[in-house]
Amino acid sequence: MAEAPLQIGSHRFESRLWVGTGKYENNDVARRALEASGAEVVTVAVRRVNLDRDAEDSFWNTIDLDRYTLLPNTAGCFTAEDAIRTAMLGREVGMGDLVKLEVIGDPDRTLFPDNEATLEAAKLLVAEGFTVLPYISDDLVLCKKLEDAGCAAVMPLGAPIGSGLGIRNPVNIRLIIEAMSIPVVVDAGVGTASDAALAMELGCDAVLMNTAIAGAQDAIAMAEAMKLAIKAGRLAFQAGRIQRRLYATASSPLTGLID
Repeated sequence: MAEAPLQIGSHRFESRLWVGTGKYENNDVARRALEASGAEVVTVAVRRVNLDRDAEDSFWNTIDLDRYTLLPNTAGCFTAEDAIRTAMLGREVGMGDLVKLEVIGDPDRTLFPDNEATLEAAKLLVAEGFTVLPYISDDLVLCKKLEDAGCAAVMPLGAPIGSGLGIRNPVNIRLIIEAMSIPVVVDAGVGTASDAALAMELGCDAVLMNTAIAGAQDAIAMAEAMKLAIKAGRLAFQAGRIQRRLYATASSPLTGLID
């Protein structure tokens, strides 16, 4: 089933699987997993990588930027001011205009976002010319406010970051999808391929994950599984599932039966 590429601001992507770069056993496993995933978008925490292009351990030496589109993120920021400053630093060192905006409100247990601070930061970054993709709770009202603020997409969490619990509230995710005229990307909580497929079956435009791949016993095999799950889930959404029914319906017609 032919489909137009996913449009995020001025960027176009064929793959709907987005991946992170942290927690891998080593750089070689990370590189091979990225290749197996078929992803085009790779997210990097601006505050947690070496930005020195001349350093041996610089992230610039580990990601092929001719092949992948960089999505810098503001992980580790707990105020709107910190997130804004971090986003601007990323752009200043050449990471581009895309930014995954994270402002964490509960750093000790859930890593849930600070929704008010996220909205505040998003408004300023949009005004500064960024293509803003905010990580937020599965809150329909907030998503509408972020769309009105000019965000290029919204990224509601499926479950707490790194939890592997899957999508805990598919009803909220579905309501957000139905209400948005911008892309919806599930971010955080995916644990295995069926979680990714469910996100796509709900109608999400893409899924971002890190721990589900990097923390798997075989990260490379899991990356390929996620690639296939994203494709299958998207195709199932486009195909249109059957209606759920309380009672059975015969697969074969009941008319014209042979006595």
